[in-house]
Amino acid sequence: QVQLVESGGGSVQAGVSLRLSCAASGFTFSSYNMGWFRQAPGKEREFVARISWNGGSTDYADAVMGRFTISRDDAKSTVYLQMNRLKPQDTAVYFCTRGREPGVESGSYDYWGQGTPVTVSS
Repeated sequence: QVQLVESGGGSVQAGVSLRLSCAASGFTFSSYNMGWFRQAPGKEREFVARISWNGGSTDYADAVMGRFTISRDDAKSTVYLQMNRLKPQDTAVYFCTRGREPGVESGSYDYWGQGTPVTVSS
Protein backbone atom coordinates (compact mmCIF):
# COMPACT_ATOMS: atom_id res chain seq x y z
CA GLN A 1 0.00 0.00 0.00
CA VAL A 2 1.05 3.58 -0.53
CA GLN A 3 2.92 5.07 2.41
CA LEU A 4 4.39 8.52 2.85
CA VAL A 5 6.41 9.14 6.01
CA GLU A 6 7.65 12.62 6.81
CA SER A 7 10.53 13.46 9.11
CA GLY A 8 12.79 16.36 9.99
CA GLY A 9 10.40 18.73 11.71
CA GLY A 10 11.15 20.40 15.01
CA SER A 11 11.22 23.56 17.06
CA VAL A 12 13.69 26.19 15.89
CA GLN A 13 14.48 29.87 16.13
CA ALA A 14 13.61 32.24 13.32
CA GLY A 15 16.26 32.55 10.66
CA VAL A 16 17.59 29.01 10.78
CA SER A 17 17.13 26.17 8.30
CA LEU A 18 15.42 22.79 8.39
CA ARG A 19 15.21 20.01 5.85
CA LEU A 20 12.11 17.87 5.74
CA SER A 21 12.18 14.41 4.19
CA CYS A 22 9.38 12.21 2.94
CA ALA A 23 10.08 8.53 2.38
CA ALA A 24 7.66 6.97 -0.07
CA SER A 25 6.81 3.31 -0.61
CA GLY A 26 4.17 1.15 -2.22
CA PHE A 27 4.23 2.77 -5.65
CA THR A 28 6.57 3.67 -8.51
CA PHE A 29 7.90 6.88 -7.01
CA SER A 30 9.66 8.08 -10.17
CA SER A 31 6.35 8.17 -12.06
CA TYR A 32 4.60 10.67 -9.80
CA ASN A 33 4.59 14.36 -9.10
CA MET A 34 5.08 15.05 -5.41
CA GLY A 35 4.11 17.96 -3.21
CA TRP A 36 4.31 19.56 0.20
CA PHE A 37 1.42 21.27 1.96
CA ARG A 38 1.17 22.77 5.41
CA GLN A 39 -1.53 23.49 7.93
CA ALA A 40 -1.10 26.10 10.62
CA PRO A 41 -3.20 26.02 13.80
CA GLY A 42 -6.72 27.21 13.07
CA LYS A 43 -6.10 27.52 9.35
CA GLU A 44 -6.82 25.48 6.27
CA ARG A 45 -4.21 23.30 4.62
CA GLU A 46 -2.25 25.25 2.03
CA PHE A 47 0.05 24.47 -0.86
CA VAL A 48 3.78 24.93 -0.26
CA ALA A 49 5.67 23.35 -3.16
CA ARG A 50 5.48 20.70 -5.84
CA ILE A 51 7.92 18.88 -8.09
CA SER A 52 7.18 17.06 -11.32
CA TRP A 53 7.73 13.36 -11.77
CA ASN A 54 11.06 13.91 -13.53
CA GLY A 55 12.20 16.80 -11.36
CA GLY A 56 12.17 19.15 -14.30
CA SER A 57 9.46 21.44 -12.99
CA THR A 58 8.80 22.97 -9.60
CA ASP A 59 6.24 25.40 -8.20
CA TYR A 60 6.16 27.32 -4.93
CA ALA A 61 3.70 29.29 -2.91
CA ASP A 62 4.48 33.01 -2.92
CA ALA A 63 5.05 32.90 0.84
CA VAL A 64 8.00 30.52 0.52
CA MET A 65 9.43 31.47 -2.88
CA GLY A 66 13.16 32.05 -2.64
CA ARG A 67 13.43 30.46 0.82
CA PHE A 68 12.23 26.89 0.30
CA THR A 69 13.47 24.34 -2.23
CA ILE A 70 11.79 21.08 -3.14
CA SER A 71 13.85 18.23 -4.56
CA ARG A 72 13.63 14.51 -5.07
CA ASP A 73 15.90 11.47 -5.04
CA ASP A 74 14.25 8.72 -7.04
CA ALA A 75 16.91 6.18 -6.02
CA LYS A 76 15.78 6.66 -2.41
CA SER A 77 12.09 7.26 -3.20
CA THR A 78 12.34 10.40 -1.14
CA VAL A 79 11.22 13.98 -1.61
CA TYR A 80 12.78 16.81 0.37
CA LEU A 81 11.84 20.31 1.40
CA GLN A 82 14.79 22.52 2.27
CA MET A 83 13.51 25.43 4.33
CA ASN A 84 15.84 28.39 4.82
CA ARG A 85 15.42 31.66 6.72
CA LEU A 86 12.45 30.28 8.60
CA LYS A 87 9.88 32.71 9.94
CA PRO A 88 7.34 32.34 12.76
CA GLN A 89 4.59 32.34 10.13
CA ASP A 90 6.07 29.11 8.75
CA THR A 91 4.89 27.35 11.89
CA ALA A 92 2.62 24.50 10.78
CA VAL A 93 2.33 20.78 10.32
CA TYR A 94 3.94 19.90 6.99
CA PHE A 95 2.46 17.15 4.86
CA CYS A 96 3.97 15.21 2.00
CA THR A 97 1.59 14.19 -0.75
CA ARG A 98 1.50 12.28 -4.03
CA GLY A 99 0.15 14.02 -7.08
CA ARG A 100 -2.47 12.33 -9.24
CA GLU A 101 -2.53 15.24 -11.68
CA PRO A 102 -0.62 18.51 -12.11
CA GLY A 103 -1.81 21.27 -9.84
CA VAL A 104 -1.49 23.17 -6.58
CA GLU A 105 -4.92 22.40 -5.16
CA SER A 106 -5.24 19.65 -2.58
CA GLY A 107 -7.67 17.87 -4.87
CA SER A 108 -4.80 17.21 -7.28
CA TYR A 109 -3.20 14.89 -4.72
CA ASP A 110 -4.37 11.50 -3.60
CA TYR A 111 -2.21 10.14 -0.79
CA TRP A 112 -0.97 12.05 2.24
CA GLY A 113 1.50 11.45 5.01
CA GLN A 114 0.75 11.98 8.68
CA GLY A 115 2.68 15.23 8.78
CA THR A 116 5.67 16.56 10.68
CA PRO A 117 5.35 19.64 12.90
CA VAL A 118 7.52 22.69 12.47
CA THR A 119 7.52 25.43 15.10
CA VAL A 120 9.45 28.62 14.51
CA SER A 121 9.85 31.02 17.40
CA SER A 122 10.94 34.63 17.16
